[in-house]
Amino acid sequence: MADQAKAAVEFAQKNGERFVEELKALLRIPSISTLPEHAGDVRRAAEFVAAELKRIGMEHVRLIETATAERPGGHPLVYADWLNGAPAADGKPAPTVLCYGHYDVQPPDPLDEWKSPPFEPAEREGNLYARGAVDDKGQMWMHVKALEALMETGGGKLPVNVRVIVEGEEEVGGEGIADFVREHGDQLRADVALVSDTEMFAADLPTLCVGLRGMIYTEIEARGARTDLHSGMYGGAAPNPFVALAQVIAKLKDADGKILIPGFYDKVQKPSDAELTAWKALPFDEEHYRETEVGSIALTGEPGYSVLERTWARPTLDVHGMPGGFTGAGAKTVIPARAVAKVSMRLVPDMTPAESFAQYRAYVESICPKGIVLEVRLIHSGDAIVVSTDNRYIQAATGAMHEVFGKETVFVRGGGSIPIVGDFERELKIPTVMMGFGLPDDNLHAPNEKFHLANFHRGIESIVRFFVRLGG
Repeated sequence: MADQAKAAVEFAQKNGERFVEELKALLRIPSISTLPEHAGDVRRAAEFVAAELKRIGMEHVRLIETATAERPGGHPLVYADWLNGAPAADGKPAPTVLCYGHYDVQPPDPLDEWKSPPFEPAEREGNLYARGAVDDKGQMWMHVKALEALMETGGGKLPVNVRVIVEGEEEVGGEGIADFVREHGDQLRADVALVSDTEMFAADLPTLCVGLRGMIYTEIEARGARTDLHSGMYGGAAPNPFVALAQVIAKLKDADGKILIPGFYDKVQKPSDAELTAWKALPFDEEHYRETEVGSIALTGEPGYSVLERTWARPTLDVHGMPGGFTGAGAKTVIPARAVAKVSMRLVPDMTPAESFAQYRAYVESICPKGIVLEVRLIHSGDAIVVSTDNRYIQAATGAMHEVFGKETVFVRGGGSIPIVGDFERELKIPTVMMGFGLPDDNLHAPNEKFHLANFHRGIESIVRFFVRLGG
């Protein structure tokens, strides 16, 4: 087992520069899943990933279309497998690992804050800068390169059975893959899923994420007059949808950050005492976090909870944008006929998206201002998840990372959401190992996104050793 891992790691080290150049080629494809004008680029990225999986020796490589008459904008999934693993020494079948990643990215705006163009990868101070560098093209590419290293040094064989599924809609809710898992889960049969779309708690500290918040993403549309109106002629009599939205939003949270939706906190599951104790022992500097990561003059949130509790184990509500009206240069004194606010909530166990959305919609409708018609729409949602650490897959992951980093692994939760993890548990009945190698300052979804190149290479080695340990 040790010889197999050693050979694959040496191959990865020898070919490290090539791996980075290949990643750069993928990063140059602006696969922005939320913008229809980039649909061709999204497909091009899918084809790029599929071609590489085929080249390294994976089998049954294909694109799975997700577009339907009801959802014409669906982007393709990339599937591949290698299911020829030899039985273990005890005669049991070799385990099957389902490797998940996504090739789509967020829009790069605001462009003027990037130090180098978002789709022209640049290396600076040991980091690779580009949109998608760490979320998730770079981390997904670690899976592909770990498989290549094992294939090349194992005579075209892997130590375990592997299925690969890579989606192009994670950044817009993941509806396509969710439908596929629900309807064709038999094609993804596995013992465990491996996801690298999370981060390490701190540099050089091996980390496994064992919990994620769920989410609901919504739009509130406010409609007033039949058409836009002149504010001089109608101001004071006509309802203003923007003012109405501001009034509604102001009633969603109090000054301390507590969400005011009736019943919203009723099913919040508190972290265990053991988890809270472990979180307190983590190397976390609140002032450094405020100044370096957040960059604000003060932190906000519910009183009585630490920053880690507020970001990992408490529900939240945030407003992301209010499109509508006049936003161009100069002045236009118009009362818009309609306005929209984009609002999301992060959920924690045991909150469910359906119940939380129903509570939210009922409350918003109950505080609708006079003269306004409100429509509350659910755009996408995902369940919160907590993963048990008491299984052989987590043990294999912690052992693999200990070999690479020489340190014990810490278990954390993530404040973000990866909806597919809940789908894997609910539909496939398998646990997920969330082994990520991003860093807290990697600027996910923001200008100057980066991936620390040392972590890219250590991630490949960790995944190699994880596969070998499972195969042993």
